[in-house]
Amino acid sequence: MKTRNLILTMAFSAIAFVSCKDEKEAQAEKTVNNYVVYVDSLGNVAEEDAKANWQAIDNAYQMRVSEAEAAMENMKDKSAAQQKLDAARAKYEELKAKMEAAAATETASSPKQTLRNALFGEGKIGDDMNFDWVNKDNIHNVYQQFVHTAEDNKDKYSREDWDEIKLMWEALDSRKNTVEKEGLSGEDNRKIAGLKVKFAPMLTVNRIGAKGDEQAEAKK
Repeated sequence: MKTRNLILTMAFSAIAFVSCKDEKEAQAEKTVNNYVVYVDSLGNVAEEDAKANWQAIDNAYQMRVSEAEAAMENMKDKSAAQQKLDAARAKYEELKAKMEAAAATETASSPKQTLRNALFGEGKIGDDMNFDWVNKDNIHNVYQQFVHTAEDNKDKYSREDWDEIKLMWEALDSRKNTVEKEGLSGEDNRKIAGLKVKFAPMLTVNRIGAKGDEQAEAKK
């Protein structure tokens, strides 16, 4: 009797184990398929909508690909599942490259970026407003290029341009406060002070003048 009960217990345990294993595999397959379907669905999203919502799309992708990769542990046919994963990943990377190229083109051709390139150098300052590249060794040259560029083009700038210039100038000054603590030489500090004295009235006068010109134009 005891032997019979033991055999039955072992049999039920085996059935439960197989059932649990089948359930995990089915769930894993579903997770991988959901990932593939999500990537395929992105092909139906209009390009403008994709660009406008790219961050949300990428966040959803990262979540799904992580889940799919984790689910691989429970797949019986790992080779076939990996092929699905790789194909979907390649398709997504192609779309991502397309979106990033489009975004880079739009940024590079924007009037704001063109102005920043002129003031600081090509591609030095982007939307992230990162000034970490400005250090004690180059900050005087950065100020010099900024001021001379603004001076040479002051009659061409619109009010929006001067607003952007003011924003960039304040950001550069903020970076200078950090650089001073990192060993900015007294000589460079004096040269920068001279550039600031020169630039301050230029910024104020031309910004007000550009605003007045726009208001006068609007009244016509």
